[in-house]
Amino acid sequence: MNNEKLIARINELARKQKTVGLTEDEIAERAKLREQYLVLFRAQVRHHLDNIRYVEDEEGEQEANSDPRNFH
Repeated sequence: MNNEKLIARINELARKQKTVGLTEDEIAERAKLREQYLVLFRAQVRHHLDNIRYVEDEEGEQEANSDPRNFH
C-alpha cells in the first residue's frame, strides 16, 4: 500500500472513530496501518539523512563528522 492510500485509510478510520466509533477489527486495522506508516516514515527520514553531504568550511576542515548518526 502506498503512502497516499495508507494515509487516506488512516484518516477514514479517524473520522469514523469520531462519529460512530470503531469495531474491534477496525481498531486492529488502524493500529496495523499506523505502524506501517511509521515504518515508511522512518525509512524516508533515514534515506534523507543518509544522503546529506557535508561541506568543508573555509579552513578546509569538515564541519561535521562524516557519519550523520554520530551528531550531538
